[in-house]
Amino acid sequence: MKGQYDFCITSANISQTRTIVPRLDYSSSLISEVIGVLKKKRIELKKTNKILVIETENEEQHCYKAIDVERTVSFCLEGLCCIEKRMHSASRIDLIPKMFPSMVPMIRTISAQLVDILPESSRKLSELSVHLGSIVLDSASITKAQFDFSRSNVESSTLLDEVKLIVDSKISKQYPHLDFLKVFDN
Repeated sequence: MKGQYDFCITSANISQTRTIVPRLDYSSSLISEVIGVLKKKRIELKKTNKILVIETENEEQHCYKAIDVERTVSFCLEGLCCIEKRMHSASRIDLIPKMFPSMVPMIRTISAQLVDILPESSRKLSELSVHLGSIVLDSASITKAQFDFSRSNVESSTLLDEVKLIVDSKISKQYPHLDFLKVFDN
């Protein structure tokens, strides 16, 4: 995705902007790579869990842990797709301080969810959060923007809650005969 970000720049901020664009491109490739890994993992888990549910029809408890891993991977995947979409919609440097601050805590939350399931992907997301944090600070410096971290945290939580509802709905539809309220709300 090299060269995806092409911002309008003035002579006063050319050098600073030129340092942001390669980091945005690298960040874009990092998130795409992790999304690819999560898509493969989710497909693998769906196949395995479908067989597990059929084989252990009367032993629901054995299924819950495996399905919870699938749910976690799906949650992380949906969240990262949302973040990737927002990243790609930033067409001007002045949009970065408005759109990106909420992505950093989202990525950290997702990274923490993956640490035991896909540690390498978790590490890459930690790296991504650092890159995006520095991009936010640099772009705010260039555009003289200000942002409210508490508002960003609320926005991040709201977006993650929406993703959780979507994923929980999909998992419930995928395994309609299992009672997830007993397990997932604990």
